[in-house]
Amino acid sequence: MANSKKRFIVDEQGKRQAIVLPIKEYEELLEDLADLAVMVDRADEPTESLEVVKKRLEKRWQITP
Repeated sequence: MANSKKRFIVDEQGKRQAIVLPIKEYEELLEDLADLAVMVDRADEPTESLEVVKKRLEKRWQITP
């Protein structure tokens, strides 16, 4: 995304007023915004460490002979 060429729409004085992005880059930005919104919504939810989650999953999927 950082390497894409952006085009600008300028006013009569040459000041940038808008930007033209490739559709793919625009859609990626929308996805990022949606992800950030989810993070904000879930900010107060309790968390677990990766180690705790790993152990719980290993226990759940452990195959006993």
